[in-house]
Amino acid sequence: MQQLHKDVVVIGAGPGGLAAAVAAAREGAKVLLAERNGYPGGQLCSGLPFLAFLDRKKRQVIGGIAQEFVDRLKAMGGTEGHVYCPFHLSTTMIHPFYARIIAFQMLAEAGVELLLHCELTAVRKTDGKITSVEVTGKGGTLELSAGIFIDATGDGDLGYMAGAVCDKGQEGSHTLQPPTLMFNLGGVDFNRFCDFIEQHPEELPYGLNMHNLREGYDAAFFRSNPSFIFFGMQHLVERLQREGKCPIARDTIIFIRQPIPGEVAVNTIRLLNFDGSDIRDLSRGEMEAHLQILPLIDMFREHVPGFENCYLTSINAGIGVRESRRIRGRKTLHYPDCLRGNVPEDTIALCSYFLDIHSGTGSGTRGIPVEEPFGIPYLCLVSEGVDNLMMAGRDISVDPLAFGATRIMNVCMAVGQAAGTAAAMAAKAHIFPADVETAVLREKLLEQKAILKI
Repeated sequence: MQQLHKDVVVIGAGPGGLAAAVAAAREGAKVLLAERNGYPGGQLCSGLPFLAFLDRKKRQVIGGIAQEFVDRLKAMGGTEGHVYCPFHLSTTMIHPFYARIIAFQMLAEAGVELLLHCELTAVRKTDGKITSVEVTGKGGTLELSAGIFIDATGDGDLGYMAGAVCDKGQEGSHTLQPPTLMFNLGGVDFNRFCDFIEQHPEELPYGLNMHNLREGYDAAFFRSNPSFIFFGMQHLVERLQREGKCPIARDTIIFIRQPIPGEVAVNTIRLLNFDGSDIRDLSRGEMEAHLQILPLIDMFREHVPGFENCYLTSINAGIGVRESRRIRGRKTLHYPDCLRGNVPEDTIALCSYFLDIHSGTGSGTRGIPVEEPFGIPYLCLVSEGVDNLMMAGRDISVDPLAFGATRIMNVCMAVGQAAGTAAAMAAKAHIFPADVETAVLREKLLEQKAILKI
């Protein structure tokens, strides 16, 4: 078995893992990043946008590597930048294929060693810390050892396999937010679609359980905004469900305008009673999700003005899992702190997004507003039970409601930047992540143009 040793090993190259690997390498650590897909970036490459770079008062709350990613994307013509939204606070469109290229560029420039097409298959642990992991691909296995390991799998796979305490689901139940499979449609007439919404304002989400919504989210906003997300059409969906013409178990439709002429990403497929950490559910879900696509396209062509001539342009590489395991940290962020806008002294990233909860057993979605940005404490990124394990991305230590906000991609990148920087500090000093001086870490993050207070 081939053996590789690094200062820091990151498992998972989604938004959190990408930022963690780049940050650690820029701090001088020798870094290896392992990923199961054939490209880095994860959901950055799906058609999803960044949300809530801005807060309710239009102040920017996330900078650093996430902002650098947007700047690079804008230079390629792959985004319009941050645009205020009365619903999502702000939207930042991402060209899905430019995103892949930028992710490769950033890793190469930082000197990160990248392993693609490999799965985490084993974890070795001694005296409360991980000594090595095994990744397998193309019939071969590599053993990776390091001083610090970062779980950026999203599903907490590394932590779970290492015996870390993990949490899943809402309080008092194991219900998880449902996944989706993103797909893109070309040939959309946005003017005709906006005319339809202007003539049918009842299809806007006012009246739903979305208390974060503000006035101004309407046809005029969509018409003047090249970077909009449409959420709504509940009356049309309800009618088509009664008539047996709607293949989805949800009450709304989400269209995300792309930085590609005439193209939208569709974030509408919903799979109920699903656990993204279960390989059987993943397998079932991939089939069910793909089989929903053509009926949805037919439904859009027949019933949604502007979509009469739409056609399928791409399907994401895999299901987008909203929620699975969260690894218990030395601290846990609780939702009352989010609602109070609490920014503690050990904050390593800010978040202003609302608590966005998609039902895992039914059709509904609810939004709980966050009026002021809140801080994510450093020790939410440090495993409670595995001394040299950190988390980057949606598997950090938060409660189920706080998770509804912290799971978005730019927050995952901000958290990943902090995790990677701290991991490099710990590796250099031969200490555990819990012993990193938070004040020094914050100074480094500020030097890296992170935003830690408003």
